[in-house]
Amino acid sequence: MLITLRNVLSGHEIKQYRQYFANLNWLDGAQSAGQQALSVKQNEQLDPKDKITQQLGDHILQALANSPQFVSAALPLKIFPPMFNRYQNGGYYGWHVDNAIRIIPDTPVRLRTDLSATLFLNDPEEYEGGELCVKDHYGEHRVKLSAGDLVLYSSTSLHQVTPVTKGQRVASFFWVESMIRDHELRDILYDLDQSIQSLGTGSGIENPDVVNLSALYHRLIRLNVDT
Repeated sequence: MLITLRNVLSGHEIKQYRQYFANLNWLDGAQSAGQQALSVKQNEQLDPKDKITQQLGDHILQALANSPQFVSAALPLKIFPPMFNRYQNGGYYGWHVDNAIRIIPDTPVRLRTDLSATLFLNDPEEYEGGELCVKDHYGEHRVKLSAGDLVLYSSTSLHQVTPVTKGQRVASFFWVESMIRDHELRDILYDLDQSIQSLGTGSGIENPDVVNLSALYHRLIRLNVDT
């Protein structure tokens, strides 16, 4: 799975984020790197304990809750609080796989990382390099989206951020534990839901076929939900 969600944040919201970023302290990203990633990670991150950082993360969570496409794609059970990173002056993050388990800060809650997400916070014309490269069974995908757009992909995927050779690349990143553990089944449910939504738009949500397909969709979720 690799799904792009457009306009998760508006242009006005992006402008407000940038005003906050200008007044916050960026820390060495190596502080949050695992042993495997430590040697291939060169970036900066905002302090996740900073009040403003947490407020911005909460704002992203609210935007995601209001995104039918995100809910359909992720079927989220838990979401790791969004973090923020910045790449510049050749900064990069080499090939790696995200940790399978994350502990939500200041809680005993553990989260299984089923899906990884990157929310781009500036436009691709503002920097050179900085592509998110994701490898899966279908090959390598290179992703560089507009400000406010988000990419969602399997956390089991090998991925990297290529060196930023000019300008700055700023993004938010986080992980999702889905109610549906199986990646293939989650993909099928997403495709089914998107088809139902499309049929509902064309034929009306009260159309018998739309109603029946919707009932089957929810039956499949009930049979497979992992909580």
